[in-house]
Amino acid sequence: MRDVNMTAAADDGLSLVGTLTLPAGPGPHPAVLLLHGSGRLDRDANAGRLRMELGPPLAAALANRGIATLRYDRRGVGATAGDWRATGFADNRRDAAAALRALAARPDIRADAIGVVGHSEGAVHAMSLGARPEVGAVVLLAGFARPGEDALRWQAGMIARDLPALVRPLLLPVLRALAARHLVRIRTTGADVTRVAGMPMNARWMRELLDHDPRPDLANIKVPVLAITGGKDIQVDPADLDEIRRLVPGEVEVHRIPDLTHVLRRDPGRPSVRSYPRLLRRPVDTDVLAQVVGWLAHRLRGAPQEMRATGVTNHPDGMLNP
Repeated sequence: MRDVNMTAAADDGLSLVGTLTLPAGPGPHPAVLLLHGSGRLDRDANAGRLRMELGPPLAAALANRGIATLRYDRRGVGATAGDWRATGFADNRRDAAAALRALAARPDIRADAIGVVGHSEGAVHAMSLGARPEVGAVVLLAGFARPGEDALRWQAGMIARDLPALVRPLLLPVLRALAARHLVRIRTTGADVTRVAGMPMNARWMRELLDHDPRPDLANIKVPVLAITGGKDIQVDPADLDEIRRLVPGEVEVHRIPDLTHVLRRDPGRPSVRSYPRLLRRPVDTDVLAQVVGWLAHRLRGAPQEMRATGVTNHPDGMLNP
């Protein structure tokens, strides 16, 4: 296994800087594009002291199965230039497509055997790539399957339940009123960045996310899909797995993993965002990694060598057990 620096040219010419992890042996290799969640995340899904560390273990596990992995710094993060607060949800979507094109164009990569793995927001962008001719498989980790505003309202309700029981009746009405006021401010401003409660917020990203509906993308996916959401996820409703299963027209496999949280670590206790710093001191759940890697290896390493003309490939129909 070896890591090489790689850049992908975005539609506006900005260079997305990342790492391509190549397996041992001669290429061309099957490959995976890894897309992370929301916020100021680098190529490994880390933001300051909150270190998701999804990139390295996934890339290493895939390399051991002969599959390359590309992951990149988002705009305004790490080695990629730009302003992440002024970057829109649609910019992230277009950047993901640009990274996919750059990966498929490499001579050491099999352009007919590329998968996309997305976590959280990254899963929503992975849905949009599922109809592209370069893509042979899609993995959705904690991806929502409802309009963005509905998904954020569900998330806010779950996080509000985490308030101490004694103060919840007093604070909830206040918080709801503040949230409604802030939502109106975000929707009515035309600025990329605006201040909410005194803090600068990426208003364009939020407006575009609120208006985004991933269901048409799910219905257009032409390749096998693996969708995993934790039973303890309080940022994405695990029930959305049923909608993913209903909407994806072809092969789809869904798993609701007991005790798995949004940060892909298990927690037997009450789910809470306050537990994230503690959970993130542990590695990504090894069973989830093994399931994702095994599923991808089964589909990508068995993909046909010839370039697909239509973007649709006949894939093996073997299924993993839950």
